Amino acid sequence: MINARLFPFDEVWWVYLAATLIIGALLAIDLGVFHKQAHRVSMREATGFAVVWVAVALAFNVLLYFWSLSFLTSHPPVGISVPDAAKRTALEFLAGYVVEYSLSVDNLFVFVVVLNYFRIPPELRHRVLFLGILAALIFRGVFVMIGAALLQFQWIVWGLGLFLVYTGIKVMTGGDDDQIDPEHNWAMKLLRKILPVTPKFHGESFFVREGGRLLATPMFVALMFLNIVDTVFAVDSVPAIFGLTNEPLVVFTSNMFAILGLRNLYFLLAGAVDVFHLLKYGLGIVLVFVGLKMTLLSWLMDGHVPIGPSLGFILAVLVISIAGSLLYPKRSSTQEST
Repeated sequence: MINARLFPFDEVWWVYLAATLIIGALLAIDLGVFHKQAHRVSMREATGFAVVWVAVALAFNVLLYFWSLSFLTSHPPVGISVPDAAKRTALEFLAGYVVEYSLSVDNLFVFVVVLNYFRIPPELRHRVLFLGILAALIFRGVFVMIGAALLQFQWIVWGLGLFLVYTGIKVMTGGDDDQIDPEHNWAMKLLRKILPVTPKFHGESFFVREGGRLLATPMFVALMFLNIVDTVFAVDSVPAIFGLTNEPLVVFTSNMFAILGLRNLYFLLAGAVDVFHLLKYGLGIVLVFVGLKMTLLSWLMDGHVPIGPSLGFILAVLVISIAGSLLYPKRSSTQEST
């Protein structure tokens, strides 16, 4: 069994509810105020909102630290002081946020392929991404609940840790051909057999009636595929954060706030798919490290792997992989042939 948790659900359920309401309000403001009208998102707009969402996450991290101090003062933890426990909680949130945000960068490259494949017009992409992110928030919440229940057993922790090591190695050694292909995906083939699809766009509509039949537009098909892709990626990212903390509250909030800023991150990275070509090695190393942290390192250190050095290592790996991509740009096929 894993160590006792600092924040039992029956005592802090209202924090989950409060975080959900905050995120829901932010999404409502984003769609209902700033993106009420469909339009092409500029680089400047995407950059501004990306900075805002990161700032919101960091502000929540500060609030989480001070709330932890207050809560743990009245619910003293065993084997650790209240200030140290609150500090560890804040660092675990930050580490989980960084890992989820970083893994999402790789996922967004697939989103670029998907939206280009379905030829979604630039001015409609924000709507598809918004609803895709909304569905991702719901699915991630379900994954966190399932993970919180299953990861109470040590053999499952080891199993998922080894899975993350395997996934990390596969990420590093896989080629560009390993990306999900919408044309040959079994789920998309099944969807098209069940649901009639029109090849034409009808503004922001996901369904349209033609000849008395209800038809799905390419907008809906793209949305469903994005949800399929995100569900596949959640199998990696949620266990990765559980590898950094055994607190479901930290996993839930760090995951939710990281996903919150993905739409704007997409518009920033849409034209830079090949720029960060070394990032996959950094992400692979991070997954391997988290997997080892859940298994071998935890066993060697009696279950007490410090979160501070772990966060420093993760940040260093990501910074090096990004900097390396910029310093050593990917050679084009024409350059390689000359």
